[in-house]
Amino acid sequence: MPTDVIMPQMGESIFEGTITKWLKNAGDRVEKDEPLFEISTDKVDAEIPSPVAGVLTQIKISQGVTVEVNTVVAVIDGAASVAAVEPSLEVSQTAKKLNSEGGGGFNPRVKPIESVPALAAEEISSGQISTGNSASRPRSSPLVRRIAKENSLDLRQIAGSGSQGRITKEDILRYLAAPQEQLAPPQVAQPLTKMRAIIAQRMIESKQISAHAHTVYKVDMTRVARLRQHEKARFEQQHGVKLTYMPFIAAAAAQALSKFPILNASLKDGFIHYHPNVNLGIAVSLEWGLIVPVIRQAETQSFLSLARAIADLAARARSKKLLPDEVQGGTFTLTNSGVYGGEFGTPIINQPESAILAIGGLRKEPVVLTDKDGNDSIAIRSVQYFCLGFDHRLIDGADSGKFMVEFKRTLEEWDKEIG
Repeated sequence: MPTDVIMPQMGESIFEGTITKWLKNAGDRVEKDEPLFEISTDKVDAEIPSPVAGVLTQIKISQGVTVEVNTVVAVIDGAASVAAVEPSLEVSQTAKKLNSEGGGGFNPRVKPIESVPALAAEEISSGQISTGNSASRPRSSPLVRRIAKENSLDLRQIAGSGSQGRITKEDILRYLAAPQEQLAPPQVAQPLTKMRAIIAQRMIESKQISAHAHTVYKVDMTRVARLRQHEKARFEQQHGVKLTYMPFIAAAAAQALSKFPILNASLKDGFIHYHPNVNLGIAVSLEWGLIVPVIRQAETQSFLSLARAIADLAARARSKKLLPDEVQGGTFTLTNSGVYGGEFGTPIINQPESAILAIGGLRKEPVVLTDKDGNDSIAIRSVQYFCLGFDHRLIDGADSGKFMVEFKRTLEEWDKEIG
């Protein structure tokens, strides 16, 4: 029997999702739990598995479309075979029209996706094919005209490769991908993705809500760097996870937050809310945006459990395997702005948190050292700059300074077991 595939609810506060990519085409065989399509919500990007095994007989919602949860987005027929997928009435009518215009013979037994590209599903379902009778408008489909409208393109500037000069989907996508090679570039860039639009909205909101202030501290990471160099091979071999600098930094931050809980608090309705645990957000850069998975109760975890959690969350973030609960409830965030060599960054607070710590690039520098007798010397040390962004509405400079001094001391005098 046919099974409806619905837009899932990825968390209690999520009411809609955007289909960003179909991983299967209509007519394809799918297995139960095999990835079927990708979605983007205001909390997480995720791959959605097929609920049953069968043949994907119908795709109801195109890529890029946002729908409410529980909306039927596709149909899977467990009894169908790939060869027996029948085209819908609209597809059949469209194909016959294409045939009459010189498109060749139409075989009603061939799956529709082979006759018309998957991304053109919208024009198929509507049954509309441009006749191109207007002399002032190039021959094109509704999908092509929609893409042109969204990107403020003049179709008359694009050469069509289709029959009688028709502009195809491939023509306009090629134009958008390499406008410098065309006669005239598009007027604007492509529209924001769902995730990029949400990030833009949240960043503006944070700057409007919090009174941002920043303080920068230089930390001598030589002790940590030597320990990591000495132990990284053993650590990975014994525990199956790479020994990076992040668990050192996370452990130091969690300890400092436990001692100075105002940095782990939130301002809500005129009251300071002190969180009972340190839920540490770790910003992960993705090719398509940024996401902040959360390590819960970080102050109670061992160094090894922190290292494993950081590696696991980062890997699943990049493969779109995170659950909605894993990107909510953070109380303090770490962001590695120095991954590309920057000295330090001035981060924007991740609401409703009140502070965020940006990690600068690690480098060797000449440093003046003073011994117990007051004698100075110059030595080469591994140093790193850390910038604390905090909400000055509830965190004063003294509080931020005390936190950073404790954070700095923990790293410079590292004496914890790493497992």
